[in-house]
Amino acid sequence: MMLRISLIGKAIGEIFKSDNRGVIMKKPFILLISVMLVLTLALSGCQLIEVTPTSPGTATTPPTVTALSDIETTLESIYENVNPSVVNISVLLQDGQAGGSGFVWDNSGNIVTNNHVVADASDISVIFYDGTIVSGEVIGTDPDSDLAVVKVDASADQLKPVQVADSTQLKVGQVAIAIGNPFGLQGTMTVGIISGLGRLLPASENPLGPNYSIPDIIQTDAAINPGNSGGVLLDDTGKVIGVTSSIATTTGTSAGVGFAIPSAIVQKVVPALISSGRYDHPYLGVTVVSLTPDIAQAVNLPSNQRGALVVAVTAGSPAEKGGLRGGQSEITINSRPVSVGGDVVIAYEDRIVKSSDDLVTYLARHGSVGQTATLTVLRDGNQVTITVTIGVRPTS
Repeated sequence: MMLRISLIGKAIGEIFKSDNRGVIMKKPFILLISVMLVLTLALSGCQLIEVTPTSPGTATTPPTVTALSDIETTLESIYENVNPSVVNISVLLQDGQAGGSGFVWDNSGNIVTNNHVVADASDISVIFYDGTIVSGEVIGTDPDSDLAVVKVDASADQLKPVQVADSTQLKVGQVAIAIGNPFGLQGTMTVGIISGLGRLLPASENPLGPNYSIPDIIQTDAAINPGNSGGVLLDDTGKVIGVTSSIATTTGTSAGVGFAIPSAIVQKVVPALISSGRYDHPYLGVTVVSLTPDIAQAVNLPSNQRGALVVAVTAGSPAEKGGLRGGQSEITINSRPVSVGGDVVIAYEDRIVKSSDDLVTYLARHGSVGQTATLTVLRDGNQVTITVTIGVRPTS
């Protein structure tokens, strides 16, 4: 029988030692080494060392820890390959100067960044990794996904397009690497993990009209700070999985909760911005909430039933034309008013809908304007199929 021994124990033993005050740090850079230990498992495929048990008194040769140097080599290679694709964007605004990040999308001089980086800019300068500065012109914006494309006239050797991965295949715990220009410090790389998936991020604040959220957002603990906006979030192969966009913080600096727009959305929006300057978001025209056990019981459904409860249907929308029903009356659950009596969406095409977030995400990922979508709903306790022709979302 083989005994499997992980490298972690040995590495941790090297980091900590004990004295009469208890466990103390043996090396000052404990945080860095701790992160490297996590990455050791992620980037080396969690390989374990096999040690064959020996009889008592038989000497054994301890395993050699080499994974940290492998990690360093991998990260160095990713930085060398991707950093030339990341740019610094400096913008002149009415009230001063600001900056952010961006990255080369193709060989035609299209640079992707966040919409909020270039919004209201009167002048844009794009600074490449080697210090070359060129002027940029916004050719497409989409506030509802916080993406924009800036066009530059640069030499071919400056344009090193990124490679893009499929963000729909990501798992929490995988390595996440950010490259951008936090606080104007060009070419900064930070490393962490994917700490959450499927988050919703408000796209804009609009008190006079509809407000939308960006679905399927990637959460990471890789340090993201002001200036990182529009930069890249990479996987352990150096491919783009998202565009770093914002952070959750009370101080204005990184608190270990950063957000990135997933590549699945980027790959739909950016080509449209390049070709037409805008992106038409798929639209149903419903307001939905997640069906919780309390709400399910209140509408005479089993407490374990999940789905997206339609509380309102917009007049003249694709949902209304398709026959979806909104709430008919209002009840109070946990001190909050809830409109009930509407349809409960339990499937979008062949994808199970367990929450309102699921419906929003599936529409953004798989829906397109003019497409016919089949929704499975519960209506008065009975399962009904509704066919809806997806429309164009009104601008916010």
